[in-house]
Amino acid sequence: MSRSTEGLKAAGEWHILKGLLPTFENKSVLDLGCGYGWHCRYAIEQGASAVIGIDISAKMLKQARALTNSDAITYLQMPIEDIDFAKGQFDMVISSLAFHYIEAFDAVCEKIFDVLTKGGSFVFSVEHPIFTSRAAQDWHYGEGGERLHWAVDDYHSEGLRQTTFLGEDVVKYHRTVASYLNTLIGVGFTIKAVQESYPSEDMLEDMKDELRRPMFLQIAVEK
Repeated sequence: MSRSTEGLKAAGEWHILKGLLPTFENKSVLDLGCGYGWHCRYAIEQGASAVIGIDISAKMLKQARALTNSDAITYLQMPIEDIDFAKGQFDMVISSLAFHYIEAFDAVCEKIFDVLTKGGSFVFSVEHPIFTSRAAQDWHYGEGGERLHWAVDDYHSEGLRQTTFLGEDVVKYHRTVASYLNTLIGVGFTIKAVQESYPSEDMLEDMKDELRRPMFLQIAVEK
């Protein structure tokens, strides 16, 4: 995938997520589901003092370390659900497209709240509930292969979705927009911004169908 080889500039939602991020200057940052470490390195480039990147994939972390040239970044292999850091250890927690693979979103949010300093920021993106509601996660096509529409079904039936991604079976967890927001509010966060993805102007020609439904949901909150 282009976002795996070219980094943030090739991620269709980056222009939105970037706009939700506060200043990184002298901040201690935790990246949950860091993958190849693109956001970790961006944080350091923007002045973060230290970054810890968490991912469950040994292969992705191996690549992240190979791409990283900074002693201020530490990569740890573990499930997001298993994080165990000191209270108030981080000024910022970020996560890109990871939480729709997490069943216990509420428990993870409670941990994030605890490890953030007072006034700390939590900014993340997930696959939009319009996208995750159906296991098929695809357009409805006409006889000529044209994309007719994107169906939404079983929206309020939250929970596991068995789907496919790059030809592999994948388990995801669907929850509504209200569930995301109310979970954050219930934990104690203050909602700062909510965005639904759309292509940037320079990607619009190749991604014009992304204007027909949002693929990603981006949320910024504060402790």
